[in-house]
Amino acid sequence: MGTPVLLPWTREASSLFRVRRRLFAARIARLQGGSISRRQLYRAGLTRAEVTAELRSGRWQRLGRQTIGIGDRSELGLWWRAVLEVGADAALDGVTALVAAGLRHFEDVVHVSVSKGTRYRRSPGVVVHETRRRHPGDLATGGPPRVLAEIAAVRGALWARSDRQAALVIAMCVQQRLTTPGPLWDAVESVRRDRRRSLIRSVTRDVLIGAESLGELDFARMCRRAGLPTPDRQAVRVVPGGRAYLDCRFDRYRVVVEIDGIHHLEPDNWIADALRQNEVTIGADRVLRVPVIGLRVRGEEFMDQLRRVLVSAGWSGTPLRPAQ
Repeated sequence: MGTPVLLPWTREASSLFRVRRRLFAARIARLQGGSISRRQLYRAGLTRAEVTAELRSGRWQRLGRQTIGIGDRSELGLWWRAVLEVGADAALDGVTALVAAGLRHFEDVVHVSVSKGTRYRRSPGVVVHETRRRHPGDLATGGPPRVLAEIAAVRGALWARSDRQAALVIAMCVQQRLTTPGPLWDAVESVRRDRRRSLIRSVTRDVLIGAESLGELDFARMCRRAGLPTPDRQAVRVVPGGRAYLDCRFDRYRVVVEIDGIHHLEPDNWIADALRQNEVTIGADRVLRVPVIGLRVRGEEFMDQLRRVLVSAGWSGTPLRPAQ
């Protein structure tokens, strides 16, 4: 029985299938910002020999032990590389998850989290956090695995390098509308033990309800502790649209301190703020603007500014009582 002449066709078909597999792999990588894992390549039908050949040819690049780069790579590719290299149930977390959700004007290293006790791999440029608080409903849908924005905001604040950065993470998350008050507060309340728990609760109240939270903070009490005169009038004002600010006036020195909530950063409010401050200035009062979060994390500096403006307005500068 003669041997059928099928080899040329078989070689062509085999070559065609290889091309199709490479194109399929490139499509997956493109959807992941240029990063793909070896496991994904093998699942797409490529053999180890084919992957090695593509790497040796220079068409593909080795990004890590588990990931390969195909085509142009973007920030999305960096995120996918991070979770694929770490493995286990890795997901973007902290400020990285917030940036993936749309946070602007914040830069940091890549943060991912894994469930406590899982086996994972270390990867250069990636900070891995083990957490006991990983639940199935914590992950957002679409894109690289990442935790929900409200959870990421709280963890980003817990992992921040300083209290100032922690406050900034919470404030930017709310100001850029990456989450809503209810879920954010639930995420804050889920923190049971941490050295920043009290700070994060206070800052979250500040950004959610604005200067009205100063009922607890009590600006007059801060003035007394700093050895400054206390304001003659202190009232929370709510303007149309719901924005609140604390208006404190020192009548004798014609100094006004306005303490704003987070919403004063919105463009529509800049104009209203400017008009109101101009009216006060026309009346010869001096106005200091203080963000409510600033009093939490840089209170001493704002109190020093108030001291200097009071002195320039005629106050003797002698503490009215010893600072506490």
